[in-house]
Order: sequence, then structure tokens, then C-alpha cells
Amino acid sequence: MLHMDGVLVIDKPPGVTSHDVVDDIRRILHVRRVGHTGTLDPFATGVLVMLIGRATRLAQFLSGVEKEYEAVIRLGYATDTGDVTGKPIRTNEESLGPSESPIGKSSREQIETALESLRGEIDQVPPMYSAKKQDGRKLYEMARRGEEVERKPVRVCIHKFEAIKPTGELLKDNLDGTFDFEVRVECSSGTYVRTLAEDFGKRLRVGAHLAELRRTRVGAFQIQQAQTLEQVKISLAEEALGRVVLPTDAALSRFPAIDLTANDVRRVQNGMAVNISEANWTNGERVRMRDEQGNLIAVAEYDEASASLRPGVVIARDETQK
Repeated sequence: MLHMDGVLVIDKPPGVTSHDVVDDIRRILHVRRVGHTGTLDPFATGVLVMLIGRATRLAQFLSGVEKEYEAVIRLGYATDTGDVTGKPIRTNEESLGPSESPIGKSSREQIETALESLRGEIDQVPPMYSAKKQDGRKLYEMARRGEEVERKPVRVCIHKFEAIKPTGELLKDNLDGTFDFEVRVECSSGTYVRTLAEDFGKRLRVGAHLAELRRTRVGAFQIQQAQTLEQVKISLAEEALGRVVLPTDAALSRFPAIDLTANDVRRVQNGMAVNISEANWTNGERVRMRDEQGNLIAVAEYDEASASLRPGVVIARDETQK
């Protein structure tokens, strides 16, 4: 087993689950402790942030970060899953005759109005085909048994919802009664882009589902940093993993940092607070604690009353990966 800690940004291929990718990384790198910071649907591709070794202890700080996607919304019919993997379902709008159908006739103004209505803070009803739990049961497990339960709306924030190709024809005619619309979405954690696609279709009075989904950013991690599984294998063979496995500290780059003396490092590793003479942090603000070499030692919260940093999660220096 390799002794490795850090962050690996993977470009997830289509047709596999996020857990499949975790298993692949365990097998490729010969490490046991691997996790990810946010599931991607099997049909989706793109950024999947993997935490390796001691970095897995930082997952709680990465689960709520903003995300960006590029997606194709297919207008013409809805599906029972809200995406291309589901079975087509008929809506009232789809019973319209060809001359009455609004597909393809939507003006730029109508499309922009529909997009605008779904920006900002909105309430989303989680889809039945999702891993969200209700009364201790996963919704998708109930959906597969043909059950449907009432779900409470969840407040999410859509920072950006726009056409990827704003010029030319916005809707691509697939010549089969459906039209594709390419969009870019920047949103808060917990947003279902499938639901966003369905709601966009409803604004245009037509069934809709998600035909393609690619995650291009998770927090500070961009698709340009992502490695395919094959590229990880090549880096391992060339003994060049240092180029693709980022330092643990990189996972929390949005938090301010402080470099500790060797004595303070020992105190923190024993769970003790460190007094700070001068600080510009607010009470309760999270701060990275690093040693003199820049290695992440712990994540602390600033306590204004005692002018100290209290370590919450300590990245202990284990001798072995357990």
C-alpha cells in the first residue's frame, strides 16, 4: 500500500457511478482511504474531487461548495428520471398537435424569460430518482418500486443559468420532434440540474429532460485540472503522481492560513488551542493551520473571546494508513 495524502481531481467518464471511480482509484493507486466530495450521476461526466488518505477527513468542508455545469436540455418530452436514462412520459403539453406545439417556435425573449425566472434563490422539489433520504429511505429506492411520495421543496441558489451559444439558433433541431438547448449553470450545492431542466421546459409549455451533463467546477477545482483514469495510470507508471495529486492544503484554499512554529504544531496535534496575538478573522471563522513546510496540520476555528485558534479537525501524522 502506498502512503499518500492529497487531492485528485478526476474527469469522471460516463456510464459509471461515483463509487465505481472510488474503487478504481483504490485499485490504481493501491490505497485504502479514498472518498469523493459530491456524487455525479452515472450518465454525467466531469469533475469528481477525490480525497486520498488523511485528506478524507476534510470532506465535511467541501460538500457545500458551489458547482458549475455544462448541460444539454432536450425539449420535446419528459422522462421519469428527469434525464436521458429514463423512460419517456407524456405531459399535457405533448398532446398538442404539430401545428400547436411551442417547440422550436420559442423566441429569444421567451427563452430568456424562462431562464431569468429560474435564477437567484428558488425552491426545488427533489426528484424521486435521487439519493436524498425521506423517513430514512432513499427516494430512488422507492421510485424503483413504483412508489412516489410528497417531497418538501428545498431552497437553492442559481447564480448563473444561461445559453452556452447565445448567438445564432438557440435551439438545435434534432429532426425527430425534439430540440436541444445548451446551457451553463453555476449553482449552490444541493441543486438538481435535472429538475432545473424540467422546470425550464415547463416555462416553455413543453416536456423536457437532461440529455447531457458535464460538471466543470467544484469549488476551486476546475475541469482543466482533471485527470482521466487512464492519465492517472500513466502518471503512476512514470512515477509522476506528484504532478496530479495535489497537496492536502489545496483542498481548503478558500480558508485563510497560518503557519505554525514546531512547538505550536505539537500542541495542535494534541488538540490544544494556539493563542494569536493579532488576527483579522471573525469569530468562528475557519483557518488552515500549517507547519513550517506548508503542510496542513489542522482546521481550526477562531475564538475571538480568548484570541485563540481551536483545532477542530486535526490531520494527525499517522505512520500507517488505516
